Amino acid sequence: MTAQTTVIDWLLDSDPAIRWQALSDLTDATPGAVAAERARVESEGWGASLLAFEGADGLWDGGACFPASYAGGEPGQPWTATMHTLQTLQIFGLDPASGSARRAISLVARNGRWEHAGQRYFDGEVEPCINGRTIEAGAYYGQDVSPLVDRILGERLADGGWNCEAENGSVRSSFDTTLTVLDGLLEFERATGASAAVREARSGAEEYLLERGLFRRKSTGEVVNPEYLDFAFPYYWHYDVLRALDYFRRSGSERDSRMAAAVEIVRSKRQPDGRWLLDRVHPGRVYFGLDDGVGAPNRWNTLRALRVLDWWEG
Repeated sequence: MTAQTTVIDWLLDSDPAIRWQALSDLTDATPGAVAAERARVESEGWGASLLAFEGADGLWDGGACFPASYAGGEPGQPWTATMHTLQTLQIFGLDPASGSARRAISLVARNGRWEHAGQRYFDGEVEPCINGRTIEAGAYYGQDVSPLVDRILGERLADGGWNCEAENGSVRSSFDTTLTVLDGLLEFERATGASAAVREARSGAEEYLLERGLFRRKSTGEVVNPEYLDFAFPYYWHYDVLRALDYFRRSGSERDSRMAAAVEIVRSKRQPDGRWLLDRVHPGRVYFGLDDGVGAPNRWNTLRALRVLDWWEG
């Protein structure tokens, strides 16, 4: 038995959210076996547990971006509200055609309002980082977010990306916001088909990241933020190089030599037993933890890293 086989067995000895993706991406399982395992996300494990916290109005913790009870003063940002929960369920692979997803999204569309100014949930609000994630969730769960896509395409900055601080005068893109918008536009393309405008915007934003090697300042070559080299899960709106590489893998991009240093960071973090650790947890209120804590072998990071390396190595 090879080390790779042992690691895959470890991934399969897990929650349905991990198992179906490991079966799909790392084994030769049949489409039927993958689909059957994915269907269990709705009724078992982490997916079912998150769905159980949904309120009668379809919202999680009573709010869109923040819990209804949030008054500040907590360590970190609370992650229990609707936006973060829908993202996590999507990452788990909850089938958007499932009864639980259809019910939740119908209620979110009806009752969800952004804390900024009471905007309807799938109309988005003013920050591109929030709107990128709204586009991603809307496209994944079958909502029409094309007006929000049009808006965000018009908000690109001159260097090719986006920044949540643009409304406050920023003229430079940020890694975090740019990748979040890219995730949204990619999901929108998958749901609706590619358009020239979306393709051009994605290409320009990808170039923004590639020009910087996915983690360096273009001006000096210095690492933009040491946290970008730590692999966290869930990642929410936070950037790191594993999340960025996984985006390029999912998008079907050609391998670009400017990604090579980021790929080496992924390789360097592989442990002697073939697994990856959890480097960081973004602090804040959660419903429950996923796997063990920081410093322990982590199935989500291992799954994502193996997929990235398989893609990179062809």
